[in-house]
Amino acid sequence: MSTFRKAVGDKVDLCLDLNFNFKTEGFIRVARVVEPYNLMWLEMDIYDPGALLQVKESARVPICSGESLYNMKGYAPFLEKHAMDICMIDLPWNGYIESRRIAALADMYEMPVAPHNYYTHLSTFMNAHFCASIPNFKILETDVDSVPWRDDITTEVPEIKDGYLYLSKKPGIGIELNEKEIARHPWPK
Repeated sequence: MSTFRKAVGDKVDLCLDLNFNFKTEGFIRVARVVEPYNLMWLEMDIYDPGALLQVKESARVPICSGESLYNMKGYAPFLEKHAMDICMIDLPWNGYIESRRIAALADMYEMPVAPHNYYTHLSTFMNAHFCASIPNFKILETDVDSVPWRDDITTEVPEIKDGYLYLSKKPGIGIELNEKEIARHPWPK
């Protein structure tokens, strides 16, 4: 993190995703170590809201979590405890309506939402419309490390300028799947 911070200075936000790679004690140790690097957030996955709150209260780094949770009832214990600083919602897993309900619940607890989006451009377009429809949107993740043919399986690619993604003016979510290109890349057996 020190190398990244030195390379980009303070003008670029850094995030670190730990997934499920530690237990509570390990997450706390990492959170304390990265404090000096002024992260936008430290992301982690924990299924115990009390354990996540313990991590959050043990260090001065914003905590982002929730990408592995399902439905509003799954998020509620985390949001009620304020166990995270940023609520990450996975739209493809939860669906549009349920994701809006989760975002509304997060908003009720004064918490920003950052959608989990490491999928295709289709997901990015879906998430962009979701983000435009909620009052507590913070930032949209997008994965730039993908297969070389990712741009070919959709009719459009996200338009990102100066860090901002622009919504398509086309009908629906503004993108269609290219079925012929998808068929060229079957799932391995």
